Amino acid sequence: MSHQLFPDQENENVSMGRIIGESTYARDKKEIDLGNAKIDLIRSENGNLIVGEVKKSSRFIQSASKQLLFYLLQLREMGIDAKGQLMIPEEKKKIEVVLDETGEAEIRSTIKEITALVNRETAPEPVKNKYCRKCAYNEFCWA
Repeated sequence: MSHQLFPDQENENVSMGRIIGESTYARDKKEIDLGNAKIDLIRSENGNLIVGEVKKSSRFIQSASKQLLFYLLQLREMGIDAKGQLMIPEEKKKIEVVLDETGEAEIRSTIKEITALVNRETAPEPVKNKYCRKCAYNEFCWA
């Protein structure tokens, strides 16, 4: 994305995510654009701002948590204190995500790694793995 390369919008997973996002949590404010991030939804619960990330399954919970921690860090840097919630409507799950010192250090480290990768003169060689078959970026690596 930093090089203006975007996933295939017709990809099955991208389309399914869009449908799930549009058809669930109708009462919440959706798609909040932070410039370099797009939050799925926000709501207020018991006086707390809740940032929600909607996923179709809990299969990739670790990466989804990191994504949500990144959003929470972005908001904190804007002076907005919020809590996170991973929402998996098809499994009727809600998983709390809180940006603590450990999470913040992990996200800052990940940001440094991504920045180093983005600033490379050439892309790394593609390595085929189990995720490639359904990846929305598949054509960039294997075309």
